[in-house]
Amino acid sequence: MTNKTLPAWEQADPSVHADDPRAVAFRSAYPVRPVPAVGPVVTDTICATPSLGFEKLWKAIEPETRTRANDIHLPVVAAYATRLCDAYPEADRELVLVAVILHDTGWAHVDENRIISEGFSGNWRKAAIRFEHEAEGCVVARRVLPDLGYDAEFVEKVCEIIDGHDTRQVAYSIEDALVRDSDRLWRFDRAGIMASSSWFGMPVSDYVDRLSREILPELITDAAHQMAQRDLGRATALLRTEAIR
Repeated sequence: MTNKTLPAWEQADPSVHADDPRAVAFRSAYPVRPVPAVGPVVTDTICATPSLGFEKLWKAIEPETRTRANDIHLPVVAAYATRLCDAYPEADRELVLVAVILHDTGWAHVDENRIISEGFSGNWRKAAIRFEHEAEGCVVARRVLPDLGYDAEFVEKVCEIIDGHDTRQVAYSIEDALVRDSDRLWRFDRAGIMASSSWFGMPVSDYVDRLSREILPELITDAAHQMAQRDLGRATALLRTEAIR
């Protein structure tokens, strides 16, 4: 059976925030795209190296992990972020990992009925619910982090990353870039493929085609590109997407 050609997702528009001084500074510091890695790049299955530490933070956001598969999504993304921090050791590892753990906690504080109906349909990149979950994620960060000993400056750096991780199409720092790439990398793992293809209401074969065609080019770092390509190759072979379409 020949698979029908789906209309492309609306492409991310990196020009919207491109003139922000933070975006300009990041482009100046990292002019080559994708950003070359200076540390080791591990491309084995992500199951081989789960993230470690931050137990108190994980416990503090346990209620927020019960929405939209966050209890799978957040740990997997944290594992990818750990690998990316190894590949880019100049990044503030603690900032990256704390922001990653918290980045989607806001989904637990928006209208759950709208998550799928608005956040994964139509022009999903600009859906109001996505802006709302970012804002709510910042509320969670400002609530839980001070009690864990983080100062106000660190908390605001975390919130700057969370606020826009889905809806802003440019990175403001290497830490921001690693969080963004980690969040997207989960989509290439079989757990992310299963969940996301269901949320978008499309066959797995269509979804993996879109990953290669439309999401892979959005990755900022070369390490993320390498990980995504290896994950996608493993997943398409395992799921037999060349035959089942």
